[in-house]
Amino acid sequence: MNIHFWGVRGSVPTPISPQQVQSKIMAAIQRAKPEDLLNAETRAKFVSSLPSWIFGTAGGNTACVELVNNNTHVILDAGTGIRALGKARACPDKYYLFFSHFHWDHIQGFPFFDHAYNPNCRFEVYSHYDDAEKYFWDQVAEPYSPPSVGKTIAKNINFNRIYEDEEFMLDDMKINSHKMRHPGDSYAFSFEYEGKKFVYATDVELKTTDYIGDFAGEGVFRNADILVIDSQYTVEEVYRKENWGHSSFCYAIDFAVYWNIKKVYLFHHEPVYDDKKLNSILEAARWYAQYINHSDIEIYLAKESQEIIL
Repeated sequence: MNIHFWGVRGSVPTPISPQQVQSKIMAAIQRAKPEDLLNAETRAKFVSSLPSWIFGTAGGNTACVELVNNNTHVILDAGTGIRALGKARACPDKYYLFFSHFHWDHIQGFPFFDHAYNPNCRFEVYSHYDDAEKYFWDQVAEPYSPPSVGKTIAKNINFNRIYEDEEFMLDDMKINSHKMRHPGDSYAFSFEYEGKKFVYATDVELKTTDYIGDFAGEGVFRNADILVIDSQYTVEEVYRKENWGHSSFCYAIDFAVYWNIKKVYLFHHEPVYDDKKLNSILEAARWYAQYINHSDIEIYLAKESQEIIL
């Protein structure tokens, strides 16, 4: 399985601001020594040594994750990140498009997806909602979209209703799903192939009851190799924004420990957080894992253009 992040933000798209660019430049300049600027080689070495939050960015597009397994092309949610996917990839014969739910930040990119207008590209859409087809087409109806979009978009598209905790096969992958705690519901998906398991669990407000006692979801979460999970808030924000439907990094790690998950990718980043703040959350998450004596869990920050091979 090859997993690629195209959009990792939550709630709304968040382009990097001029002030954030200036802050990165100032942070880099403050770290530079005269010997770092002698020639092209020393300058390149200096730039490559900068912390990732200065030299790079997590990105500002909303949720979209691509999974390719052999010749099976899966897209998890169609936030604004799907636009970049369409620019970077040739259109396969068929896409399998899984929606965790139909909130705007998870569907708003599809009308800007180049392959949606390719008559030779077919789409199989999977979701847990009886009215998924209506929800999908509503966003390209007038007055929310130009009339031409609704007339030309995705002619070869089929909608499939699936049910939580009911396994099914997609080509040679085993897929399962489980409902998460989120206003209006949201669903996590697991993908298994040749003993490897990948789990996508965006938009969830985790509680201690999710990893203490008899919690459902065994087939989806247990022993997963990689978990991509909502960690939008700090601990303080979780208490202040109860019932908003999102989690903090410590709950995500506790959840991963309970289900014996090997690698965790923090996902659905808060729009107001810049790269420095996101880096501090990653460091705090890694510290927390050591604090609870589970330093064996690998913790990463989901970033646009990041690719994982499982």
